[in-house]
Amino acid sequence: MQIVVAGQGYVGLPLAVRAAEAGHRVVGYDVDLDRVRRLTAGDSYVQDVPSSRLRAVLDAGAYSATADATALAGFDIAVITVPTPLRDGVPDLSFVEACARTLGNHLSRGAAVVLESTTWPGTTEELLLPLLEEASGLKAGVDFLAGFSPERIAPGNQRWSFETTPKLVSGIDARSLDVIRGFYDSIFHTTVPVSGPKVAELAKLIENTFRLVNISMINELATLTDRLGVNIWEAIDAAATKPFGFTRFTPGPGVGGHCLPVDPLFLAWKIREELGVPFRFAELAHDVNRRMPDYVVRRVAQALDQRGKTLSGSRILLLGLTYKINATDLRESPSTRVAELLVNHGAQVRGADPNVPDGDHASLNVPLVDASEEEIAAADAVVLLMDHATFDLPMIGKSAPYVLDCRNRLSGPHVETL
Repeated sequence: MQIVVAGQGYVGLPLAVRAAEAGHRVVGYDVDLDRVRRLTAGDSYVQDVPSSRLRAVLDAGAYSATADATALAGFDIAVITVPTPLRDGVPDLSFVEACARTLGNHLSRGAAVVLESTTWPGTTEELLLPLLEEASGLKAGVDFLAGFSPERIAPGNQRWSFETTPKLVSGIDARSLDVIRGFYDSIFHTTVPVSGPKVAELAKLIENTFRLVNISMINELATLTDRLGVNIWEAIDAAATKPFGFTRFTPGPGVGGHCLPVDPLFLAWKIREELGVPFRFAELAHDVNRRMPDYVVRRVAQALDQRGKTLSGSRILLLGLTYKINATDLRESPSTRVAELLVNHGAQVRGADPNVPDGDHASLNVPLVDASEEEIAAADAVVLLMDHATFDLPMIGKSAPYVLDCRNRLSGPHVETL
């Protein structure tokens, strides 16, 4: 089949390359000219797609990247994987809207359009379909097919790969579901059909709201048990010995990425807009998560005060800047807020993360250094934000004058856990 994947970021590029490997002819469409240039040169910027895989599908003629919308004509299935950010707490679907109009101009009878971008329940039928119909002059469910299939990208996950993670699929009618499921069956080991797009849209938001609520509960508890003199990590390990009715979540400096800090607020916004009531769990969890970087900075300040120092003028080293272990992604990472707060207090802040690609650390506004023994020993305080496998953890615990360990990975007389 001729496939278009609109949006060649962390979601779209893995899908496009895997579809090409599965035997489809794939056009990766993106309005970012620099992305298109890099992709055409076989240079991948997505962690889970090595450049060798990208070059293989390019050389085979199974994949091409373009910013030229005329290259989209004649597709059998188009998948929308563009960003859906929040702007001041309100979902911004402008990228989806623009993409829908572009695809609608090239939509032919019998073709299918699938939305993968995370959004509020009802988007596919209430927003996407009218835009496609207006641009194409065709009728959804009569002339063309459509559905929603939420992405479940987990960068760096060693247990569940892109294709082994079960894939939810939906269609606006039985024929749409049949065609859309057939496409994803060619890529994923398991597809899970649901009754319609709203169910699939809500399922995605439930998945991430569940995680955010539980992580935020443990994070808030960590800020309280420290004052009670109870080791939260030991208590979690003890609770996790129960073989049923418990899922293990651990504290951290806050959650990041596009999903957890953003997706639950899509649902909260939709519920407020449509029902006029708050989704209290999601809003409270978001508030707890938002405050965790402040708590990290307070803990560092307290530790320095006990050592006769202040944040102002102290040399602070942040280890692990990405939002997820062994990942390369800085999106919504709590490290950005931690660094900002420390700088605002007059600290001399440095960051160390070998996973961050060159040029991607500009948002941190702190210099990047190597996590060397000399750099660690020279710091007044070291904060382990993310425990990447490349870090020499025993050396860090031994060499640092003081460490706030946000991941419970270090030991030593100068180490405190979050």
